[in-house]
Amino acid sequence: MPHESGDEHRAHPADGSAVPPYGPARVRRARRTPRSRALRYAAWGALGLALVGAGSTAYAWQHLDGNIRGTDVDAALGDDRPGHQHDGSMNILLLGSDSRAGTHGQYGTGVAGARADTAMVLHVDKTHKKASVVSIPRDTMVERPRCATDHGTTAPAAHQAMFNSSYEVGGPACTVKTVEQMSGLRMDHYLEVDFKGFQKLIDELGGVDITTRESIDDPASGLSLTKGRHTLGGKQALELVRTRHGVADGSDLGRIQLQQAFVKALIHRADTVDPLSHPAKAYDLADTATRTISADSGLASTDKLLGLGKDLKGISPAHTDMLTLPVTYDAEDSGRVLPLDKASHKVWTALRKDEPVPRSATRGSVADRTDSPVSAAS
Repeated sequence: MPHESGDEHRAHPADGSAVPPYGPARVRRARRTPRSRALRYAAWGALGLALVGAGSTAYAWQHLDGNIRGTDVDAALGDDRPGHQHDGSMNILLLGSDSRAGTHGQYGTGVAGARADTAMVLHVDKTHKKASVVSIPRDTMVERPRCATDHGTTAPAAHQAMFNSSYEVGGPACTVKTVEQMSGLRMDHYLEVDFKGFQKLIDELGGVDITTRESIDDPASGLSLTKGRHTLGGKQALELVRTRHGVADGSDLGRIQLQQAFVKALIHRADTVDPLSHPAKAYDLADTATRTISADSGLASTDKLLGLGKDLKGISPAHTDMLTLPVTYDAEDSGRVLPLDKASHKVWTALRKDEPVPRSATRGSVADRTDSPVSAAS
């Protein structure tokens, strides 16, 4: 796997223009975009994991509050944050953490601790009938703010650190702070899904159906799929959402596409589960789901999660837009990307104004080029 240390503090161009892919960065030119037709149907991104199986199982969920891990983000971050949007809109940071704890060396070696393997900003508009999902590549070089650590110390601010190092340094609160500093948007909530629960959840659902338009073979993640239709169990599903070397040029942008395509397939699968017909299975799903997620203290209860899930179900697929933060190749390191400042500003400004992100914002981004090799099976 590429070097994934999040502690690089290197100088980079900071203007908003695209950096030409000179030298080793040229190998990145064939990156895949997460903006394809299929992905626009994934209304809530990673929330499909957190809320799958909820449906009519409210009674069962009342007994599962103790499963949910909560973090008081407001207390951790204090008042030095963007203000609330008082127009009825809502911003949720969705995280998929890649902690190796309990995996006995699986899913990558030589990487200690936990990182924000997947990060999506879900913006729900003031009518709660439209949404935008912005994926932030974990390899994006950012200005990481000063953050409190779990050990009672303070991690200093870092110039041009890798985005996913924020989680390693200060957990979800530091990642929230980093996203807020990048975007100028206050995150009203965060939801996080972990490795082990993800795998178990997919197995309990009976697998998820996808179609590959080309063969995928990634020795690093362990995934090997031929072209065609597949039903993925938990282990293969986890391999898929962690795959980067088996598609395109091995970039994180290709993996983002796989993750978003899989979320669509997961939501399709979850829609087939009838909690009333299989109450025991529904309870098992609810138990796994609540053990799988962490949330801010404002969401860390089954009542609040169910309320959020019901609210988001009012958003139709046609009124959901998915995109990746506009980025360009890092001319100094082929394993990193840099935000396009002017284009990123357009994205965050649109969300702050509760407006659709203009298509011109992603034009010229290396994350906006080709189609995903995977889609939900029809």
